[in-house]
Amino acid sequence: MPVLGIHHVQITVPKGAEEEARRFYCELLGLVEIAKPEALRGRGGFWLKAGSLQVHVGTEDGVARTATKAHVAYQVTGLAGWRALLEKCGCRVLDSVPIPGFDRFETRDPFGNRIEFIEPLQES
Repeated sequence: MPVLGIHHVQITVPKGAEEEARRFYCELLGLVEIAKPEALRGRGGFWLKAGSLQVHVGTEDGVARTATKAHVAYQVTGLAGWRALLEKCGCRVLDSVPIPGFDRFETRDPFGNRIEFIEPLQES
């Protein structure tokens, strides 16, 4: 019985902050909102498509999001452009510890969730 992969990850935002979260994740990052099943719509939040995976944005109060290392890493192309966009929008961008084969940085969304942007290095 092997684990076959990852279907989705979930992050949370404060209750009532869905529209601000949509502006950040859909408008700024360009993720596409997908329909939640009818049975879950009353719980708040929304779902996103990121490549072949899903990011579920739930609502939750009383969480110290800035106190955790937990994060989603978005694989991108044009990492420098992403850095410039996020800095222009007021996000504090930090260089991540280097790892072989990748260039990367991290930031926080408007709610304190840590986000990593990672791009494979081109072989020369």
